[in-house]
Amino acid sequence: MSTFTIFIALIIFVAFLLVVVIMVQNPKGGGLSSTFGGGGGQQMGGVKKTTDFLDKSTWTLAIVLLALILLSNIPIMGGSGATATDTFGDEPVQQTQMLDPTTTDTDTTGQGN
Repeated sequence: MSTFTIFIALIIFVAFLLVVVIMVQNPKGGGLSSTFGGGGGQQMGGVKKTTDFLDKSTWTLAIVLLALILLSNIPIMGGSGATATDTFGDEPVQQTQMLDPTTTDTDTTGQGN
């Protein structure tokens, strides 16, 4: 298993966790924390801590996801710049040189007519 494949698997896993944590939250103050809140001023232990945990876990997972995405470029960009490798395999890819559009095939000196 290549390093890039491991990064992709980790990115998908963290993204799934981030979606789950975001879906548990409710933007109007409800969500998981309101389930344990009961009614009125009575609070069961940990309602505020549940909201804090969800908020901190959202930020942590977002930062981890960003770091994994940035780190996944290391295996792609690694090696020398002379040869490129296929992203999903280890086979070398032949690079083509871009031609200057101002020159033609018959004009090899680059001086024109």
